[in-house]
Amino acid sequence: MPNLINVSDFALASTVECGQAFRWSRTADCWFEGVVGQRVIRLRQHPQSVEWESRPNADKKVVARYLALDVSLPDILATFPNDPLLRKAVKDHHGLRVIRQEPWECLASFIASSSKQIVQIRQIVDLLARRFGEPVSDTHRAFPTVAAVARATHQQLWDCKLGFRAKNLLAAARLIDSGKLDLEALPSLGYGHALEELIKLPGVGEKIANCTLLFACGFNQAFPIDVWIERALRRIYFDGKKRVAARELREFARTHFGPHAGWAQQYLFFSERTLGQQRPRRRQALLDAGAK
Repeated sequence: MPNLINVSDFALASTVECGQAFRWSRTADCWFEGVVGQRVIRLRQHPQSVEWESRPNADKKVVARYLALDVSLPDILATFPNDPLLRKAVKDHHGLRVIRQEPWECLASFIASSSKQIVQIRQIVDLLARRFGEPVSDTHRAFPTVAAVARATHQQLWDCKLGFRAKNLLAAARLIDSGKLDLEALPSLGYGHALEELIKLPGVGEKIANCTLLFACGFNQAFPIDVWIERALRRIYFDGKKRVAARELREFARTHFGPHAGWAQQYLFFSERTLGQQRPRRRQALLDAGAK
């Protein structure tokens, strides 16, 4: 019998392709395949459930927790402000969930993401795993440990297409490996304290820190602001102003979107990025329809 998790309000493709994790890919037989920790996991969407396989075998609770299927999506969506374009983003991508990643892999992936497109980030993460990760199957490797990256040379990381990010990733890994920052302790800290600790690391600003806190540490109020989100906030909430201070955007996000602001951010981010890939006329028509 197949392994099934009964859930009707889950969008698998949106969840694994929205830019929060970088080790998932579509397969020719309509599955999504990825490496989570020390396991290769395959997922397939059904109308009222998600089917999963894993090597080595994973408990159902492990898969459900990773995909955040153990939380009530309606309860989270009920905390969102009643904005027309946010409502449209939720309607278009209903079922998108904020998954729970391992903190080091999440942090390292977003350090590698600076000024990169998603397809490039996936290539970098794959190269890091192939060069420094332990094998978990004949064809897959786990993401490298902090210690493995800390032992690497700058040139080895540069060869993984990290460019200037190699220096930052190496320095961050060595600081964490030395015990100067305990990533596993971050969820037990307050949000503000955890943010302060992360931005002490080389190459980690508020955006990368908030990605880590949201996607790996359980801080649902964390609201990463990148170019896509800044563009969406300016257009939707600031009358299209070309310049809005970063501090003003952060304060607005903190007060406007509520206790699950990070979930709202993911809907806005995925919607904005999807719109950005449309042709100009089609994009404007979608924007006009969403504003009604």
